[in-house]
Amino acid sequence: MSIETAPKMSWWNRLAHPGQFVQWTRPLVLPLALATAVLFVAGLWFAFFNSPADYQMGDTVRIMYVHVPTAWLSQFVYATMAVSALGTLIWRHPMADVSMKAAAPLGAVFTAMALFTGSLWGRPTWGTFWEWDGRMTSTLVLLFIYLGIVALWRAFDDQLRAARVVAVFTLVGAINIPIIKFSVDWWSTLHQPASVFRPDGPTMPGSILTPLFVMFFAFTLLFITLQLIAMHTEVRRRRITTLERRAAREGAK
Repeated sequence: MSIETAPKMSWWNRLAHPGQFVQWTRPLVLPLALATAVLFVAGLWFAFFNSPADYQMGDTVRIMYVHVPTAWLSQFVYATMAVSALGTLIWRHPMADVSMKAAAPLGAVFTAMALFTGSLWGRPTWGTFWEWDGRMTSTLVLLFIYLGIVALWRAFDDQLRAARVVAVFTLVGAINIPIIKFSVDWWSTLHQPASVFRPDGPTMPGSILTPLFVMFFAFTLLFITLQLIAMHTEVRRRRITTLERRAAREGAK
């Protein structure tokens, strides 16, 4: 078949090819990294120099500018993994398990940061570093789920088999995400109800919302950048592993 008459591959099929995916997304890494750096500089400047202290919590409220974005990402990263798990089990997309594997350590780090900064914020605000309420406990469970997924990936030499097992485990663990989200509404908890995304609008002043949203986008872009880098690394690692196994088979003949 000539080149002119060959059927064109859809963008979905092109992204399914690891080499095509790396080729398409590699130029995005540097612009994303630069945008992330700019947003962090702007967000930190707003947070420390152009944002007022809270009338009750004082300067400790500034911990919010790290705690809230990392808490959001702890759930968003898992949602990304759940979609990737569906891509692995239903559509057999070759890059879905790569995305799932790359995201798990990042999600674990963001969740650990959310728990750590929440504890720092809780001590002067609530008088305790830790309380076994619904939001804290379910977030801690999420961290354990992330760590279990990372361990599962390392327990298998065959990454294709590991992908199916991890995908099922990820989808089962996804039930914890709505528990984290609605725990404040379902149970008595130290955490306050939603104060940003509300039907009647945010309850925070613009001087606090501005740095919060800037840091929110900064951390989100940080995840996207690190996710792409981790996926590129995983593609190269699998390619090297394939070449090594092929060389070993040829050497054994």
